[in-house]
Amino acid sequence: MIVIDASSLVKYMLREEGWHLVEKYLYQGVVTLDHAKKEVLNAIWRHHAVRRIIDRELAIEIYRSLEKLVDAKVIIMEREENYIDKAFEIALTHNVTFYDSLYLSQALRWGRLLTSDQLQKQVAEKMNIRTIFI
Repeated sequence: MIVIDASSLVKYMLREEGWHLVEKYLYQGVVTLDHAKKEVLNAIWRHHAVRRIIDRELAIEIYRSLEKLVDAKVIIMEREENYIDKAFEIALTHNVTFYDSLYLSQALRWGRLLTSDQLQKQVAEKMNIRTIFI
């Protein structure tokens, strides 16, 4: 299983540059944190309310698409509480945000991380986590 962080999930859901590269990993099976849903929904909101790139109907459609992927178990969501202790240690040790460290903690369990965040990639590699950067 591959841990997909919010940066890559947002890239896919909002069809940002490189989204099709993320899609091929979805077919292999990905796992993420329940926190990722909040991050994706915030990005959808930002595209609608702040950047005015998408209208309300498209924002709702993208949200529903995310829900379908989760319901179909294409994206498996785990509770972030399972990773808090290790994540806090990672955040303090590697000077990375706690939110990012949650995905790193999860990737330690699953072995691989799919990210579109350059800093996340660098820290993961320092931690010897196999990393896919898109």
